[in-house]
Amino acid sequence: MEKKAIADSLKNDTVKSRAQTGKQLTLQCGASGAGMLSMKRRTFRQLRSKAEAGLHHHVYVVLLNASAGKLRKVRAENPKRDPKKPCVYVGMTGLTPEERFANHRAGIKAAAVVKRHGIRLLPELYRHLNPMPFEAAVAMEMDLAEDLRRAGYTVAGGH
Repeated sequence: MEKKAIADSLKNDTVKSRAQTGKQLTLQCGASGAGMLSMKRRTFRQLRSKAEAGLHHHVYVVLLNASAGKLRKVRAENPKRDPKKPCVYVGMTGLTPEERFANHRAGIKAAAVVKRHGIRLLPELYRHLNPMPFEAAVAMEMDLAEDLRRAGYTVAGGH
């Protein structure tokens, strides 16, 4: 009985408040008494992205063709490289590593070395690290690149 009384009192009432973005957020209760949240699409996307922003960044490692190890810049960054170990690229993204690698291959915000020499992802080197917040991903990208360099890999990227 109490639920029915609450539903009747809220029937056709509208409660308005302001979201953090300054857009209007409206909670409307229809004739059935069920609440319906309606807001502008842009506001919903902003609120959803803020809620999900915590852990959606990834670090990733791409296997590069051996010819990438002959580039002057790559050789200069890796003076102690082991020629028997593969050449890799270390990066960070807000997308999934698979989506980011596809973008590299398609030339969308691509690192030239990955577009020209990228072969495939090496998830065994990064899967256990993901996902993480942005600040952690920035630090992890540099740390992972340095760790791979110390292990003898020829590393491009990892800024």
